[in-house]
Amino acid sequence: MEYDVLPEEAVTRLELAGAVSDPPADGAIDVAETALALAMCRQGNTDLTWYRSHLRTLGDDVGTYYAAEVEPYGVDPAVKALSTVISELHGYHGDQLTYDDRQNADLIRVIDRRKGLPVSLGLIYMHAARAQGWSISGLNFPGHFLVRLDIEGERAVLDPFAGGAVLSPMDLKEKYIGMLGDRASFGPSRYRPVSDRDVLLRLQNNLKLRYLRDDRPDRALNVLETMLKIAPDRPFLLREAALMKAELQMTGEAIAALERYLHLIDAVPGQEVERRQMWSMLRDLKARPV
Repeated sequence: MEYDVLPEEAVTRLELAGAVSDPPADGAIDVAETALALAMCRQGNTDLTWYRSHLRTLGDDVGTYYAAEVEPYGVDPAVKALSTVISELHGYHGDQLTYDDRQNADLIRVIDRRKGLPVSLGLIYMHAARAQGWSISGLNFPGHFLVRLDIEGERAVLDPFAGGAVLSPMDLKEKYIGMLGDRASFGPSRYRPVSDRDVLLRLQNNLKLRYLRDDRPDRALNVLETMLKIAPDRPFLLREAALMKAELQMTGEAIAALERYLHLIDAVPGQEVERRQMWSMLRDLKARPV
């Protein structure tokens, strides 16, 4: 189906997430349920009953494993419960062989295939941890999504793509340098927690980029529209939508997106050059023959 007609159930769920104020508190957006809705937009009216049941089972199994630990308190047994249940018992793993497959950013297909991207697997870890009442956040680590678990003053950074492996500060530094080669700029600011909304946007951005790579701007725009449903007031999304719609000769929709974008950045300092450029684009769009 791939976004031809968005299922009403999915649209309702996405708009519910979009109505949560920014930045949302952890748990204010149901990340797993919203990710399923995003997958429905790609696949159509899929019955989510089994997928929801499976996610509940993951949470229940993590809780059971954690309670059976000799000392079921603190971050270490929690990490062990998450990684053992998700990676070993249920067989989830990072898709190393077909990393760029679009199915890896589709939670329905991730559950079906038991493999995915770092961010889609991270959503599963986040769901299972929150089912126990644990505090867990996505981290804005460059190029590779990670999660941070906080329990009773203890903290661990996990790599869902690597079976929930715990990363030390030195591991993080080496991974960062390996990706960017910038030893001097590494520090805690390079892996700050991000909101649940940003985690979901990162998931969809993977899909959007893959469609653009495959020269499918129409599909990329459809993905961008789902991103706008969960983040309707993000200026950079509106700007990108306006540019893509203008390129696809969707003039009226491009004008509407650009006007909304200009309204949102109107009072933002330091945007004078950007505003002039976008007002010029808006005038050009309005001058196009209908």
